[in-house]
Amino acid sequence: MLPLHVTTWDAPQARDDQVILIHGTMTWGLAAFAGQQPLASHRRILVVDRRGFGASPDTEQSDYDVDADDIVGLMDRPTHLVGHSYGGVVAILAAVRRPELVRSLALIEPSALAVAADHPVVAAALENNRRYVAASRSMSAEEYLLAAYGAGEHAIPEPREFAVRAAGTALRERPCWEADLPVDALRPHDYPKLVLAGTWETAQSAYRSSVGEALIVTAGIVARRIGARLHRVPGADHEPHRQRPNEVNRLLLQLWDEAGTVASTRGGGGG
Repeated sequence: MLPLHVTTWDAPQARDDQVILIHGTMTWGLAAFAGQQPLASHRRILVVDRRGFGASPDTEQSDYDVDADDIVGLMDRPTHLVGHSYGGVVAILAAVRRPELVRSLALIEPSALAVAADHPVVAAALENNRRYVAASRSMSAEEYLLAAYGAGEHAIPEPREFAVRAAGTALRERPCWEADLPVDALRPHDYPKLVLAGTWETAQSAYRSSVGEALIVTAGIVARRIGARLHRVPGADHEPHRQRPNEVNRLLLQLWDEAGTVASTRGGGGG
């Protein structure tokens, strides 16, 4: 059995496919994806706590490569992968490793900055990230949590003990923004792909300049390289699935229905 805590939202009617939701850092499955629970009326959904987060066991170092193998271990049927931020990097790797089981791929503000490292905005963000990580090494989990939420853009998620634990794991996390991802390997596959990003116009200017602009650029480059449709969600920044759940849910459901049509066309069932 995998060392993960997984919450399963079962659909009323059995289907041949499933959805796996993969959260980012500083959070956990149910905190990240509470707004997606209505989608369980359409598909069986697995809400994963990555190692070191939520109710999953501790890990010495959170690692996107290990996480990707964990996700692959849950792919026992055709799967729609949905990954946010760090989880977007994990979703890319899982899709590369088991492409025959991927029914669709949705990346929400993927923190795959290395893919776009040639862009000057992204290159500057990568350098800022490296400095920030080096400066935070001496922080406690509580200090890191307060520093991460200090700008007041988002409230600290509850329960607080899960939030503190997530901060502690994030301090030991392998930086996903340094990942050398084989994104071009995804382009030839015909399953539908979607990249979602916020428009960031409502974010504080410092937050947008330090984080948002690089993620906006990255989303566009990742979408182009994997052959995905790019959709910008108005009024959202780094968490469009939480800030605009109705719009994001509508887009995800459209993606999954499109995937069912593609699968039927190629003789893979109508899930």
